[in-house]
Amino acid sequence: MSGQRGNRARTIGGERPVRTSGMERLGDLLPDAARQLGLEDELELAAAMTAWQRIVAERIPPAVGACRIVALSQGVATVEVDEPIVAQELRLRSPELVAALRSAVPSPVRQLRITARHV
Repeated sequence: MSGQRGNRARTIGGERPVRTSGMERLGDLLPDAARQLGLEDELELAAAMTAWQRIVAERIPPAVGACRIVALSQGVATVEVDEPIVAQELRLRSPELVAALRSAVPSPVRQLRITARHV
């Protein structure tokens, strides 16, 4: 082999050759795959959950682990909290948190809905 990479045909499982065109990042492929599988909403929710954890860690460290996004629908992010004091802090800082979340996720977040966790 010459060690060159590029467009090469290869076989998968003994089937017909598949054309490859170099490496692509998995994160770049996920949105199209999710759309084809009808999983766009789930992918958006996962992105919002990840962004939320980072935003809370940066802006309200004592609330880390005590709140989480559980739903994202029609611009409303539903946040479940474990303690009333966390809910109060999130409500007070809601405009700041919404702005940070809006800039971190592709879906247009316009409001937080804070709910208490039921045990």
